[in-house]
Amino acid sequence: MPIEKGSAALKSHLLANSGIQGLEILKPSEIDRAVGLFDRDGFVVIEDVLATDELALLQSGVADAVAEITALDPEGSGNRGAKRYSFGGSSLTRSQLHRPAWQMLLSVEPVIQLLDAIFGNPDYALRSASGDFCLPGAVDYQRLHTDVRDWEAPDKTPFSAFQDPRGSVSIRDLPCPYICVNFLPQDIHALNGPTRQIPGTQRSREQIPGLKAEPEWMRLSTVCPAPAGSIMVRDVRAWHGGTPNLSDEVRSIPNLEFYAPW
Repeated sequence: MPIEKGSAALKSHLLANSGIQGLEILKPSEIDRAVGLFDRDGFVVIEDVLATDELALLQSGVADAVAEITALDPEGSGNRGAKRYSFGGSSLTRSQLHRPAWQMLLSVEPVIQLLDAIFGNPDYALRSASGDFCLPGAVDYQRLHTDVRDWEAPDKTPFSAFQDPRGSVSIRDLPCPYICVNFLPQDIHALNGPTRQIPGTQRSREQIPGLKAEPEWMRLSTVCPAPAGSIMVRDVRAWHGGTPNLSDEVRSIPNLEFYAPW
């Protein structure tokens, strides 16, 4: 029987079971290991990336952005589901690069070093400076999804990615085309809406399960615990989704997004 959303029983269940077993959290110096985990799992977590002053600036900048966005939505309807918001989707430019906090992220040296190593080339391009946040009381799971798709006709979507006229090669067969770097301005734990990430799915051609069909182990496959000042680097082809925020705090994960050099 499903556990009632937002309930004390769900809190207890998540506290006892949420979190990827054996999750490795690396140091910035472990670049080779980070590249290996990224290639294997479709994501990697690195701690101690932001210096104290950088973390403070990010926390302040994110708080300002959250306050401005939520002031325009007193009902908490969100733009990614109830009490869930995209920073990019809340801006006419689909980015927050006009804010000093996001500008600062562009010069964080451990991020540059890791991206150079993953892409094997420094000529990648910034796509956006965005991210998302969820408020306390965001009790619903977000459906698993990826952030890129195979080619679709322009009259269906302007955001499809890759077409092989022969129909034999998918975007999932290619090297990673697009990386998202999520920055953690607060600790991430089982109750404040950690991202669930399904390891190894960046190359899967299987149909992504909907919420009713999703197995419980996937719901519990969350990237936590992880400390403030860390980054989560994602191959956006990998399956991921939001989880309930049953805490009394806002959970924010601002990001930078990069296209591969090719």
